[in-house]
Amino acid sequence: MTRGRPVTVPATGRAGAGALVLRNARLPGSDDLVDVRIDDGVITHLGYLDPESPSGPRGVPGEPIEVVDLGERWLIPGLWDNHVHFTQWAQTARRLDVSGAASAVHAAAFVAARIAARATFTPAGDTLIGYGFRDALWADAPTRAVLDAASASALGPIPVVLVSGDLHSCWLNSAALARYGLPEHPTGLLRETDAFRVAQLLDTVADEVVDGWVDDAARAAAARGVVGVVDMEMTWNLDVWRRRIAAGTTCLRVEFGVYSQHLQRAVDRGLRGGALIDGTGGLLTVGPFKVITDGSLNTRTAYCLDAYPGLTGAAAHGQLNVEPAELLPLLRLAAGVGMRAAVHAIGDHANRLALDAFELLAADGEAPGMALRHSIEHAQLLSDDDVHRFARLGIVASVQPEHALDDRDVADRLWAGRTERAFPLASLIAAGVELAFGSDAPVAPLDPWVAMAAAVGRSRDGDDPWHPEQSVPRQAALAASARGRHRVSVGDVADLAVCEIDPLVASVADLRRMPVAATLLAGRFTHRAL
Repeated sequence: MTRGRPVTVPATGRAGAGALVLRNARLPGSDDLVDVRIDDGVITHLGYLDPESPSGPRGVPGEPIEVVDLGERWLIPGLWDNHVHFTQWAQTARRLDVSGAASAVHAAAFVAARIAARATFTPAGDTLIGYGFRDALWADAPTRAVLDAASASALGPIPVVLVSGDLHSCWLNSAALARYGLPEHPTGLLRETDAFRVAQLLDTVADEVVDGWVDDAARAAAARGVVGVVDMEMTWNLDVWRRRIAAGTTCLRVEFGVYSQHLQRAVDRGLRGGALIDGTGGLLTVGPFKVITDGSLNTRTAYCLDAYPGLTGAAAHGQLNVEPAELLPLLRLAAGVGMRAAVHAIGDHANRLALDAFELLAADGEAPGMALRHSIEHAQLLSDDDVHRFARLGIVASVQPEHALDDRDVADRLWAGRTERAFPLASLIAAGVELAFGSDAPVAPLDPWVAMAAAVGRSRDGDDPWHPEQSVPRQAALAASARGRHRVSVGDVADLAVCEIDPLVASVADLRRMPVAATLLAGRFTHRAL
């Protein structure tokens, strides 16, 4: 091994606990060994440090220094998940998993088995909550009657709510429809606004209980190299995360999204996009303005230029949740307080309309305008022209590569003849568009390595790659999971991860399972298995 050339910058001051030196690190794409010094949470030296004087050129006699030998492991920028629903992700492990159901009857059989086992119905009292069904390819239809038959019990009616894998629909039996205010609903299958409302009503667990689950999920994320998340939970997240951080959930940075129903509240409270929230140790930041303009592919509500096979009438092209005349004023209001927009758009028509709105916003000449680095969330189906509009307008494509593998069979059926422009990651990169990877957890696991593997390999479980021409290089995948960085540098905040395999040469299988030895947040270990 060779030693890297040293680079040093002045530190802003000494941390009370002293400096941290990471010895014998390797950087991605290189076998050179480097030592890294961290002061006040910032990398101040990168290169060789004399073992007899680990303080390096900034040394102060007698200062406390912790030295950690990385054992020639790879040091990378800390990872971000740029789109999560954190409370729902934390609850998922406590819910009935019906993701393996191949039909409505099969899903109902999971419910019947859970009731027969007399298991606890958490996390909403006596309501049995399941998650993960994907009905787009089912031969039979989800109906309240099917769930009613499965949930019949000598104990009386048991409310059952199954949340779809894409979060855009809920399937309820008659007892649940009555409980949640929709007793006359004909099918029990709710979509979009009705589904979101019921999903929010399910969050009835005591704060201290769900916060404990969230802390567990945050620690699990840190163990995968995650240093930060953008939380898109559909609630007023400021107070929620203040409470959690005060209680000790301090292993992640959190940027919280603000939805349309809370935007004026944020404006009235003087919140500005990107501002740190006092009293949270620099961990909580005002995140994006989030607006959901269309639905999803599996729910057949993603708003598309072409009709879905077999559908006619007003719903044939999907569902537009926010009309263009509503969207632009919301974007202007958010931009006026420095809040970048994160616009959910999945279908090609929804993406076109979102880009139209951003183009009008850019034409306003308002400040701060397009400098806010607005994003479109998901961007699953795009025309070639709109790929280039992303680049021209400077819109970030905030995408979830694992969704391509979850949805490939559904896309082949519902977007037949158009899948060469579905999840077009390589096309976006070639056009000069910035990518930001996420999971949309619980839709996919909160694990950036899973996203990177999906983006690079376009396959899993031994399947042939799906549209391999849209696979991306490993370096681009790492950068999309690390806020644009693929390598650490002097002057960086020391949000870092240490992994056992070089991510720039790892196989797709190794990327997906990547062992992470340590994670640091501003030079503080949040996960350590060294």
